Amino acid sequence: MGLPQIFASILTSLLVGALTPRALRTYLLLALSVLAVFWFQPVVPLRSFDFWFPSLTLALVVLTWFVTSQPGAWKSRPNLTGLSIIVGSVTLIDLSRYTFPTPFLTQTIPPQFIQFFLFVVASSAIIFLFLRFSPAWRLSIAVLLLLFILIVLKSPVLSLQTSIFFRTLANRPTETASALDLRWLGYSYIAFRLIHVLRDKQTGRLPELSLPDFATYVVFFPALAAGPIDRAERFAKDLQKDFALTQDETLLAGQRIVIGLFKKFVIADALALIALNDALAAQVGAAGWMWVHLYAYTFQIYFDFSGYTDIAIGIARLVGVKLPENFLAPYTRSNLAQFWNSWHITLTQWIRSYFFNPFNRWMRGFKSVPMWTMILVGQLSTMLLIGLWHGITWNFILWGAWHGLGLFVQNRWSDFAKTRISVSDPRLQTALNVGGVLLTFHFVALGWVFFALSEPGLSMQVFTKLFGV
Repeated sequence: MGLPQIFASILTSLLVGALTPRALRTYLLLALSVLAVFWFQPVVPLRSFDFWFPSLTLALVVLTWFVTSQPGAWKSRPNLTGLSIIVGSVTLIDLSRYTFPTPFLTQTIPPQFIQFFLFVVASSAIIFLFLRFSPAWRLSIAVLLLLFILIVLKSPVLSLQTSIFFRTLANRPTETASALDLRWLGYSYIAFRLIHVLRDKQTGRLPELSLPDFATYVVFFPALAAGPIDRAERFAKDLQKDFALTQDETLLAGQRIVIGLFKKFVIADALALIALNDALAAQVGAAGWMWVHLYAYTFQIYFDFSGYTDIAIGIARLVGVKLPENFLAPYTRSNLAQFWNSWHITLTQWIRSYFFNPFNRWMRGFKSVPMWTMILVGQLSTMLLIGLWHGITWNFILWGAWHGLGLFVQNRWSDFAKTRISVSDPRLQTALNVGGVLLTFHFVALGWVFFALSEPGLSMQVFTKLFGV
C-alpha cells in the first residue's frame, strides 16, 4: 500500500467505525475490501491482469467458501447478500470501462464485459464441478490448487514460462516477458488464509462461517497486502461483536498508525537508501562499509515490515477488528527460537500448526530414528518451507537452511546447558543474556545476506568482504 491507499483506508475505516451499525458493518467492510483488492493491485504488463488477478482472488474466496460450507448454505439471505456484493462490485468495476474516460480503481482499462461474463460462467461451472466431488476430495483438490498457484508465482522459471504463455495467447511479443510480470497482490497471505480454512475443515475444527464473514476475513483491506495472517474464527467473532468507536479506541488506533507510518516512511525508507542490495554487494569492497550496508538492511526490513503491520492493526481497530500482533521486539531476543517466536509471529504459528506439528507427529512413528535426527529434519524442513514461501530460489533455500541449522544447534546447546551449566550470579546471567542477544542478532543479520540478494554468488562475495577474506 502507498500513502494514498493508507490514508483512504484510514478515512473509510473512521466512517465505518463511527457511523455504521453492526448489522451493516460486515457488508460494508466486504464491499470496501472487494474494491481495495482492485485498487491496491499494482499494474501488470500483461493486458488486463490488474483486473484478472483481483477477480481470481475473489473467485478463489467464493470457491473455498462453497467447498467448506454446508450444502445449500448459499441460499440463506446473508450469504446471498454477500455473493451479490462480491459479484455486483466486480461487475460495476468492469462496466466502468464504458462509463469513465479513465480506469476506475484498476491501473488499466478493464476487459470487455463479454470476457468478464464468460469468466463468471466459467467460475460458476468450476464451483459446481468441485461440489460434485466428495467432501474429502474437493477439500484436498482445493488445497493442491492453491499450492500449485503459489508455486508458479514463487518460482522465477515457472512465472516466466507462464508470462510467455499468456503473451503468446494474447498475440503479444514474448521477448520482454519477465518473471516479475505475475505480480498478484497479497496472494501469499491469501493462499495461507484459505489453506488454513480448508485444513481446519478437513480436521473438523472449522466453525460454520457466513460468506460475508469469510470473504471479509480473506480480503480484509488493512491486512490484504502484508498480513498479519489471522484465524478465520477469531476474525469472525470480532465482526459479530457490537462495536462503537470511542475516543479512547480512536486514540489507541491513531497512535499505532502514526508509529507505523514513522517506521515505514521515515526510518525504513531512509535506511533503504543504503541497505544491502545486488549493486552494493558487487561494488563495495571495504569490510566496514559492507557491515554498514548489512546493518541498514537488517533494520530496514524490520521497520518496513513491522511498520506496515502497525498500520494494519491500527486501521483494523477503527472498525472493531483486533488483528494479532506480528512483531514483538525480535532483535532483543537472546536465542534463535525466541527470535522466531517474535518475528512474523502469525506466519510462524501457521507453519507450526499446519506443517511442523503434523510432520513431527509423523516422524515419531519411526521409532528407530534418533531424537536428534527428528529435531534436525523437523527444524530444517520447516525453515526451508518458510524460505520457499518467500520465493523458490537458491538464496531463499539457503536462508531457510541457515535458520534451520541455527535452530538445531541452539536446541542442542540448550539441552546441553540445562543439565551441565548452572549460573547463580545475577551479573553473570545478565552478561550471558546480553551475549545471547548480540549473538542471535548477528546470526539473523548474516542470514539476511541470502534474503537481500538474488543469487548465491553475490552472497558469497558479501560474506568474504564482511570478514576481510
